[in-house]
Amino acid sequence: MFIGHFAVGFASKKLAPRASLGALMAAPLFLDLLWPIFLVTGLESVRIDPGNTVVTPLDLHDYPWSHSLAMALAWSVLCAGLFWAATHYGRGALVVALGVFSHWVFDFVTHRPDMPLYPGSTRSVGLGLWNSLPATLAVEVALFVAGIAIYARATRALRARGTVALWLLVVVLSISYVAAIFGPPPPSVDMIKYAGLTSWLFVVWAWWIDRNRVLRAGAAPTLTT
Repeated sequence: MFIGHFAVGFASKKLAPRASLGALMAAPLFLDLLWPIFLVTGLESVRIDPGNTVVTPLDLHDYPWSHSLAMALAWSVLCAGLFWAATHYGRGALVVALGVFSHWVFDFVTHRPDMPLYPGSTRSVGLGLWNSLPATLAVEVALFVAGIAIYARATRALRARGTVALWLLVVVLSISYVAAIFGPPPPSVDMIKYAGLTSWLFVVWAWWIDRNRVLRAGAAPTLTT
């Protein structure tokens, strides 16, 4: 899943209004933010295999430290702990934890059985939504639209750049999604590694968007912890 993870980040603002969208976006992206780092360092590996599924040409055969069930739980706890230590915002820490773990849940639905339960596990799981292009598009696009709508209704722009930055991100993500699905396979594994590192820029972009927007009246939950 790709834009579905961004949907979680956008929607999370409604649940944790005091948290920056940068942190809320980093949470559901976190496993994919780690993945290119682990590829570059050699801790994990990937193969280009056109036809592996209808949606992706990647053979995700080796990513236990970023995407296994056990490590997803561990990363969720770690990210929540770091967020709480930095902000003392309990609700935000909980939403961050859920956001990080949501990545594994969404990937479990979309991937073929290539997601290990823990590093060294001989069993991998996945429901294989990526074997159907129409179903994948229906689910991801619906999630993306819903996430954007929730964020847009929960916040308003302080200045013009708060609107421009938000909708420019939506356009860039949409174009990237179409290119990833309908474009040619990556030319090399090195390109996957280093292109993946640019995902961190989306976290900074989300932070910048949130700096130029504020909550609408009545958008915040009544619980403020």
